[in-house]
Amino acid sequence: METSVKTKLFNKKKSIKKSNARKGFKKWTLASDGKKQTWSSKIERLQIIREGVPYSALEIISKRLDSPIKFVLSSMEIPQTTYNKKKSEHALLDSRDSELVLLIIELIDYGVEVFNTEEDKFKRWLKKPNLSLGGSTPESLLDTITGINEVNYCLNRLEYGSLA
Repeated sequence: METSVKTKLFNKKKSIKKSNARKGFKKWTLASDGKKQTWSSKIERLQIIREGVPYSALEIISKRLDSPIKFVLSSMEIPQTTYNKKKSEHALLDSRDSELVLLIIELIDYGVEVFNTEEDKFKRWLKKPNLSLGGSTPESLLDTITGINEVNYCLNRLEYGSLA
């Protein structure tokens, strides 16, 4: 007795549409200095980096990290006087600092997601020394792209149940 099973051809468009509806694309938004910048891909992030991010975005980072603006300025090596002047002039950060701001925003969003939208728990985690980061606090590594990537990897390990 032979049974025949009919299989349907794979519909790539339908599969992509179904996947997008289920998962959706992550969008980030930075609204500072009357300017709203939104990105959902690395190419869009690159365009924003090249345009520059307003100095006032540093305050957003400060609030989201629950750290004083002085901490953010010192980690980005920006003197307080320069920050005050550039912010009042509505100037834009250079590409390096713009990139750090955008990556930190993405990291904060990811961290809050990993901690099940419990921002306070995530903020506490950022301030505690972490063995998988060589005993450093995650917050202390946010001054470089490499440091941000390491904190991101650590969050990834946490999300999937590995030691972090």
